[in-house]
Amino acid sequence: MEVVAGGVEVAKPAAAATAGERAAKRRRVAPETGARRAGGGVARRGSGRRRRVQADADAAAVQRLFQACRDVFRGPGTVPRPGEVRQLRAMLDRMKPEDVGLSPDLKFFRARDAAQGTPTITHTTIYKCPNFSMVILFLPRNAVIPLHNHPGMTVFSKLLLGSMHIKSYDWVDPDSIPSVSSCSSSADDQLRLAKLVVDDAFTAPCDTSVLYPTTGGNMHRFTANAPCAILDILGPPYSIEEDRDCTYYSDIPYTQHSTADGTRDRDLNNVEQDQGRLAWLKEIDMPRELKMCSVHYGGPPISDK
Repeated sequence: MEVVAGGVEVAKPAAAATAGERAAKRRRVAPETGARRAGGGVARRGSGRRRRVQADADAAAVQRLFQACRDVFRGPGTVPRPGEVRQLRAMLDRMKPEDVGLSPDLKFFRARDAAQGTPTITHTTIYKCPNFSMVILFLPRNAVIPLHNHPGMTVFSKLLLGSMHIKSYDWVDPDSIPSVSSCSSSADDQLRLAKLVVDDAFTAPCDTSVLYPTTGGNMHRFTANAPCAILDILGPPYSIEEDRDCTYYSDIPYTQHSTADGTRDRDLNNVEQDQGRLAWLKEIDMPRELKMCSVHYGGPPISDK
């Protein structure tokens, strides 16, 4: 195994044998061939075939997922149809770590102690095009991806390994304009009212979660309770050029601020009965303590032909 940035291990491909090396290998094993046929040789060859079959199955799983994404995501401004969401969600529910070249036996996932300082989050891109991207996130224990949004995007998240806590919100009024906090006149303190969608811990294997441009918990925070790997499908992917940059937020308890923020009365009437599920979100700069790095994808390849 080879350890790469962020502590994530990937399998190092074996070097191709030369013709001379292959011939020498045949000469070395030739005298023992008869004995192996009489003993456990057949089982050993069968084991090799099973490994090849399993590798083919793993590659087929990620290839089928890619082909489904290509059919489902039709570009910016579109949202997959309900039947397409069910299809893609069912495929992701069946995905295993081995389908993308991972294993719980890797050192990264066996770590019991939290790293000193702020943990580094690692990500690898399986595939990316203008319509969608397939990404794996690796979060060490106690790593946090701060509260952030997914503008105009539909995102499928499959926890492949590990355990994490997810907290997510949607805007109470997606069309409202952020208001200035009643405690400050600064334009930098603009707040928007959001409603809590998810606040729970998840352990693999578990169902795939789906968020949409305005529903399903479009703004979420990930906290790793144990080292974990998350397969994310984003359609379309982030793009600064197309005004889909990532925005970060801090959440503030609902009771700390006035409701005089321009939110429509009918929306407040629908949710004010449960103030514990309301919060004010304030846009912030990307947290300085957030450390992320990318590594090359080393799992089963896909073909976009």
